[in-house]
Amino acid sequence: MDFNMKKLASDAGIFFTRAVQFTEEKFGQAEKTELDAHFENLLARADSTKNWTERILRQTEVLLQPNPSARVEEFLYEKLDRKVPSRVTNGELLAQYMAEAASELGPGTPYGKTLIKVSEAEKRLGAAERDFIHTASLSFLTPLRNFLEGDWKTISKERRLLQNRRLDLDACKARLKKAKAAEAKATTVPDFQETRPRNYILSASASAVSTLPTMPCPTLASSAHSSTRSQQLWNDEVDKAEQELRVAQTEFDRQAEVTRLLLEGISSTHVNHLRCLHEFVKSQTTYYAQCYRHMLDLQKQLGRFPGTFVGTTEPASPPLSSTSPTTTAATMPVVPTGTGLAPPEETALCLEEVAPPASGTRKARVLYDYEAADSSELALLADELITVYSLPGMDPDWLIGERGNKKGKVPVTYLELLS
Repeated sequence: MDFNMKKLASDAGIFFTRAVQFTEEKFGQAEKTELDAHFENLLARADSTKNWTERILRQTEVLLQPNPSARVEEFLYEKLDRKVPSRVTNGELLAQYMAEAASELGPGTPYGKTLIKVSEAEKRLGAAERDFIHTASLSFLTPLRNFLEGDWKTISKERRLLQNRRLDLDACKARLKKAKAAEAKATTVPDFQETRPRNYILSASASAVSTLPTMPCPTLASSAHSSTRSQQLWNDEVDKAEQELRVAQTEFDRQAEVTRLLLEGISSTHVNHLRCLHEFVKSQTTYYAQCYRHMLDLQKQLGRFPGTFVGTTEPASPPLSSTSPTTTAATMPVVPTGTGLAPPEETALCLEEVAPPASGTRKARVLYDYEAADSSELALLADELITVYSLPGMDPDWLIGERGNKKGKVPVTYLELLS
């Protein structure tokens, strides 16, 4: 392998020099060019954006795919630029097991019928989960990854280049400072009388000195010539250092402007991530709405299965007056089963003949729309107010509801009882 030894030695020398410069700056022994406050704020904002984007990305991946090995597999396929194979979701796998169990245990039995119905619902839930993962990955995860792998790498590269330009600029400043100090020292005229040997002055008398012919001193001439030459060399060194400083300052200013523009682009990144976040919330809302609708349909179907919950007994409903002033239903209403209820014809007949009790009636606000399954039930619309009361021996999951001249059974979980 052909190595460029000169380039390798040069890079090693630059690395060592900058390491020494960093150390001197840390201990306050070298001058350091400081960036303005606005630039420092942009740098801190960019670092915070990068750190939080990484954390949100990782946790969103955990939310969408809790299995670590599956995430690693997806990462490898992505790096190899290959399509990730379709993977069965947990809901779809559960649906498959339930369907196979119903087929073996007897699809005509109550348990088998229930397994089939639940497996169908779980299959729909699995499909909804698959759509949610796909949509969230495209609309949310992909833009976050693009920022970290694209824009942020560019910003990091330009920041490193700016740091190198700053170090070069500070090195040029230090070189110019030393050159000027040496130049100032060289311009000082030396006292050549003091530089001569002392015995030369002491051994010569005044008369002897006066009789000597006048001639230039070789020592003085040589010293003056050397001083002039040294001063000229330092003048040239100062001019060279000033020229290098101007070039380094220009390159530093240009790189600082490029980096500043990239850092100010973080605001556009925030706007883009905000839009992606709205898309993520929208897809998650759609997913949970689909799950709610599928499970609501499943509970309605299970509640109409004859003999599905045979053998379960429910305690009688306590008087309404003994309950708390305000009762709030759970977030996802549960459709009560038909256990303990009389046949529709008998219930309808009883409802026509039974009058509301003198005490115990209450107002209730409807939380969700409810479609009546038969003529014995009362259809409900969200946010409407109705009058409710209980009858002795009724299933505790149901109440009698009245709206105008209409009357029928209503599920408790769809209501918010008011004082």
